[in-house]
Amino acid sequence: MVTINDVANAAGVAPSTVSYVISGKRSISPKTRRLVEESIRKLGYHPHAGARALASSKTNVLALVVPLRTDLNVAVVMEFVASAVTAARAHDHDLLLLTKDEGPAALQRVASSAIADALMVMDVEAADPRVPMLIALDLPVVLIGVPDHPAGLSCVDLDFTAAGSACVAHLADLGHRSIALIGASPAVYRRGTSYATRFLRGFEEAAKTREIRAVSRPCAHSYEAVSACLDELLAEDPDLTGLVVHNEAVLPGLLSDLRHRGLRVPEDISVVAVCPDSMAAQHAVALTTVAIPAEEVGAQAVEMTMRRLAGHTTPEVRLLGPRLTRRDSTAAPRA
Repeated sequence: MVTINDVANAAGVAPSTVSYVISGKRSISPKTRRLVEESIRKLGYHPHAGARALASSKTNVLALVVPLRTDLNVAVVMEFVASAVTAARAHDHDLLLLTKDEGPAALQRVASSAIADALMVMDVEAADPRVPMLIALDLPVVLIGVPDHPAGLSCVDLDFTAAGSACVAHLADLGHRSIALIGASPAVYRRGTSYATRFLRGFEEAAKTREIRAVSRPCAHSYEAVSACLDELLAEDPDLTGLVVHNEAVLPGLLSDLRHRGLRVPEDISVVAVCPDSMAAQHAVALTTVAIPAEEVGAQAVEMTMRRLAGHTTPEVRLLGPRLTRRDSTAAPRA
């Protein structure tokens, strides 16, 4: 059986360094982390593999890890959860929801206690500190989200880079030459959350390609933050005619604040929202949206997890193409 010492020797580091990479208890340099992850993968190291071999019975439970932080939109998260629950029941499995923000420690607890047969993990960061632990766990793992370096893990998500590009293309095709992105809360960007950074990348690259003036601002989940964000954007560019909103929680406050400013949607300013289709018609103006396919992503995550449980070990990354639906909130800018 491969031991932690074997991994340390292969990576040229101390066993304690391997332990810190797996547990996330200490900061490790990116170069050293990559060496350790590569050794774990090549050697097939699984902590507690012997103990788990003794516990051969299945629980018929899938664990979904989604830290419910204050900057998450719980309503949207629950659409993913509901879809995963339905799909799991179709496979005669129950879903265990783990919502505490514990980092790698929660993953180790689930694996060592054998309370679930597999893990699905949401709220994935670009450089997610949980990845080394997930690689090492003796459990099938599927990420709902895509880190910059999946390291052999299976992942499924909306192609947020393409989604950001699609929003820009829609406004550009209508004739808009000056647009802005109202993004997720500042904490989401500080964590390097994968979906937010990928969307921003797609937005900026498409704006550059289409030669459109484009700025972006993070926005916290409050009316005051929305109003301050609009103050900044309109002061920076009074000719702004298009908004892309990648922050479902601020949509009601945003539309209300635009009305108070005397800006009509879409006559004075067009709005494209990234949100589930179920939210598109909840406002005074039906929103043009790029849909967040929560139902499809949740179902595919479960299907991929069941494939892993059935012995299909080849990792796969599924990025769902964005679907933009034009409604009443976008139009050509006034001449």
